[in-house]
Amino acid sequence: MPSVKVRASKILKEYGEAQSDLIGKAVVLTDGKAGTVENVWLDELHGLRISIKGHDGRWPVSTIKFRES
Repeated sequence: MPSVKVRASKILKEYGEAQSDLIGKAVVLTDGKAGTVENVWLDELHGLRISIKGHDGRWPVSTIKFRES
């Protein structure tokens, strides 16, 4: 497989794993919003973005903190 296809496959695999790891997890955003991750998007300008159940908008994944157990 050409190297471009291999790299693209790795990116898609990592994206799928990020979705599996994040969706349904309890998180707190740096602005104080809290809830569970509802969806994950790959944004070509900002990288991974998430939505939080019960809150309008999409936030960069870098703004979340996981709930401590």
